[in-house]
Amino acid sequence: MTTTAADSTLRHGLVGDAPAPWARNYARRLTLTDSLVVLIAVAAGELTWYAMNMGSLADRLEWGEVATKHTVVSLALFAAWLLVLTAYGTRDSRIIGQGTLEYKRVLESSLMLFGVFAIVAIILRLDLGRSFVLTSFPVAAVGLVLSRWGWRQWLVAQRRVGQYSARALLVGSRHSVEHLADQLSGQPSAGYRPVMACLPHGTSGSTIGAAHVPVAGALNDVTAVLARHHVDCVIVTSSDELSPLAVRQLGWSLEESGTQLIVAPALTDIAGPRMHTRPVAGLPLIHVESPVFAGRKAWTKTVIDRAAAGLAVVLLSPVLLAITIAVAVTSSGPIIFRQQRVGLGGETFTMFKFRSMKVDAEAQLAALQAEQRDAGNQVLFKMKNDPRVTKVGGFLRRYSLDELPQLFNVLNGTMSLVGPRPPLDAETKAYEKHNFRRFLVRPGITGLWQVSGRSDLSWEDSVRLDLYYVENWSVLNDMILLGRTARAVFRGSGAY
Repeated sequence: MTTTAADSTLRHGLVGDAPAPWARNYARRLTLTDSLVVLIAVAAGELTWYAMNMGSLADRLEWGEVATKHTVVSLALFAAWLLVLTAYGTRDSRIIGQGTLEYKRVLESSLMLFGVFAIVAIILRLDLGRSFVLTSFPVAAVGLVLSRWGWRQWLVAQRRVGQYSARALLVGSRHSVEHLADQLSGQPSAGYRPVMACLPHGTSGSTIGAAHVPVAGALNDVTAVLARHHVDCVIVTSSDELSPLAVRQLGWSLEESGTQLIVAPALTDIAGPRMHTRPVAGLPLIHVESPVFAGRKAWTKTVIDRAAAGLAVVLLSPVLLAITIAVAVTSSGPIIFRQQRVGLGGETFTMFKFRSMKVDAEAQLAALQAEQRDAGNQVLFKMKNDPRVTKVGGFLRRYSLDELPQLFNVLNGTMSLVGPRPPLDAETKAYEKHNFRRFLVRPGITGLWQVSGRSDLSWEDSVRLDLYYVENWSVLNDMILLGRTARAVFRGSGAY
């Protein structure tokens, strides 16, 4: 990088490995709450010890000596805990706000500390560990994760308005940069905000992608662009014009400024657990595991699905009865709407829903399709203020209560609690070849499409989310999606 570029980055305080100002500010907030949580946890262990031993030490002098020693251990544990959280990188700018990865690192560092603490207590024969293990660790584990979760909600809200995000310069071919810009702009919670791009033969003044990211120049203008503008990271995507040597030299030029170099491979919609990076002959080779559709993992999902659906039917039976009465009293026709959908292996099945439309809804469909001018979804028919929906049906749809009978589909094995959206047979006629991969797993009552916009999604986004789920599903992610579904349903937005 030129002297001008170095001077520019010095003015922004980004020399060396120092994180961006927003990351330092956020890390200070985490340090404050981490300290408070650990202090409460250690104090809880201290009080527990006093409660357990207050009656066993009658001699005042003996009591004072033991209590003093315990307090010293408490203060040492407090300091060691904060040190481990820092040393383990729990506030690193690369993982803050990343959710599961951040929580995992917090728990792993705390567990490691208590392992060392238990070993030291045994070696030194310190009868001080039980109160900490039984009280301090669980209190801190829960408190730290909850505090990090709370801060993450705040951070996501800030990122949605363009704050607390890394300013990114995108470098690569036009198609790759456009895809990356749209993906990052569409998910501000990821923490990367594309602010400009350098393309092969690019000229400043134009924009790229739906996010309208400004083009700052060509590929050989990257160093000059960095000298004129402040960015936190450079994200390099695939391009025939970028040789391995050019990328390597770019990394060297970024060293003195502290600007991060990030390489985005051509892989898309692959979850982290399926990818493993292994350096071979100086090349960072990414190993991608094949998705799992059978075996122990799939059997576990089936058992959990049916057990949870059975329990839900029992617990929700008063709600099911109330909806049944409401549908029967307010409109004529059957209470349960039955419709043929396409499920596992491309086989059709009967899906159950509470009827939310008038009896002649199907007869009116063709006319409404002809009137619809929404170009955002060419395959799925979705209409706000659909005249066929009854008043009770509108309420049921808003909160997804009309889908509760699908619990019986889960019980009979035709659906899952979480999975791709079950399509109509007519919709599959418009499928491209890769769309049929959604039939490798059972369709779900809810899924990524349900928590990512529901009826407001375009057809392309619906397909992309369904395929992402099919490729990367896991029991843990199913649990997370069920929690996100509950939140989306209570908000009552995006469904019609």
